[in-house]
Amino acid sequence: MDPNSGPMALSSQQPSPDGQPASTSQDPEKAGAAADSARDDGSSQAVPSHAVEKWNEPRINIYRLLVTNYSFVIMGMSDACIGPLIPYIEEYYHISYTLVSLLFLTSFVGYLVAALSNNLVHHHLGQRGVALIAPSARILGYILMCMHLPFPALPVFMMLPGFGSGLEDSAWNAWIGNMASANELLGFLHGSYGLGATVGPLVSTAMVVRGGLPWYAYFYLMIGLASLELVLTTTVFWGATAARYRAKATRGGSAGTASDGSGKKRTTTRAVMREPITWLLSVFLLGYVGAENALGGWIVTFMLDVRHAAPFDAGLTVTFFWLGLAVGRVTMGFLTGQIGEKRAIATYLILAIALQTLYWLIPSFAASAVFVSFEGFFLGPLFPGAIVAATKLLPVDYHVSAIGFAAAFGGGGAAVVPFVVGAVASSRGVWVLQPIVLAVLAFLLLVWLALPGGLRRGGLEHARETDEKIGQQVVMAYRWVGKMFAKDS
Repeated sequence: MDPNSGPMALSSQQPSPDGQPASTSQDPEKAGAAADSARDDGSSQAVPSHAVEKWNEPRINIYRLLVTNYSFVIMGMSDACIGPLIPYIEEYYHISYTLVSLLFLTSFVGYLVAALSNNLVHHHLGQRGVALIAPSARILGYILMCMHLPFPALPVFMMLPGFGSGLEDSAWNAWIGNMASANELLGFLHGSYGLGATVGPLVSTAMVVRGGLPWYAYFYLMIGLASLELVLTTTVFWGATAARYRAKATRGGSAGTASDGSGKKRTTTRAVMREPITWLLSVFLLGYVGAENALGGWIVTFMLDVRHAAPFDAGLTVTFFWLGLAVGRVTMGFLTGQIGEKRAIATYLILAIALQTLYWLIPSFAASAVFVSFEGFFLGPLFPGAIVAATKLLPVDYHVSAIGFAAAFGGGGAAVVPFVVGAVASSRGVWVLQPIVLAVLAFLLLVWLALPGGLRRGGLEHARETDEKIGQQVVMAYRWVGKMFAKDS
């Protein structure tokens, strides 16, 4: 359904806080959900079962969106803090690039567990479960990091924030990705991540360089912010129960459903993982998040060791990168929807590749700071655009599971690519950041072009209607080029 479709017809069903109607049948569980929904919404007005949610309809969505954006600010502060702290963690523990890179790698385990458990958490606990579990996992991980135990314990502790971030990444992307004006709303959501990733390095660098505090002092701040998040998310999502999630997921369910043992149907993760689009988007997001976090994680070290910048100036550079990314996500989402996700993201990737090449080849600190800032700007819209593309290509009842899996699996790129950079840098030097990121961006462009739908506006919707296969447009273009060369010869 077009997210910008016309006015909603009235029906006899009551809306839930998630914007979806609960059945008015005699099923007591659904009837209870409908009654709770009316109380939470504060309105007797009803919507049809096929209507999409809006950011302000029902009213509880306004508060939920604000809180999810706050969650993504914390996620950005958490993911982006390790890079600026790397030189000081190395000095504190007297370890190599490879060992300190384990802090990136082990968080992937947390993301992977989140990807595989996201569907079950929703089915058995609803969004309320995500609101409780994710901040709690973060808080526990930050408390353990503050204890600054011997280094082998630190990578294990980082799995907990990774799990919490992965769970929220998948849940809130899937929820907002199904709303009206999803491009714009996801732009603000991921812009909030960029804001957090901008503030995090600035604060952590200032605390260590200007404040003379130990590297682990930053995590005391994160404990306080995550504790506030736990209170807020639990409050606004308390009414988003498992019963409501199941009621939405089973309406119009596809063949990929299974019983949970109590007679209730759910779309299984196994069925979703058999869909090629799920894996293509997962690989795309894995590479994208990896490139983004490799740059954000190693910019400071690169600027210190290769561009010979002052410590505080190097910290400012990574702040400019994340700021560019945040601004790009907020502003470019409006343009992306106008020209079409497939064409827009292909264009952004080409521009990012050009800027990455300049960042690598021009040996100037000032020029590098400018190039990497604009590179962040054009990388920013990629994640939200990919989520919207998934909603247009996949069946509706696959959205939570598929987008959740792709977002959480892709989030693991924040661990894998930065670890690879660190492992190679141990023997070759940190300059290898540039060619590795350039290769990942080129790979992403190829993966994106393989997505069904061509580069015309409305191509994604047409591809779903015609059941177009992955890479079909690329094959057609290859054959056309072959025919042109054949004619010339």
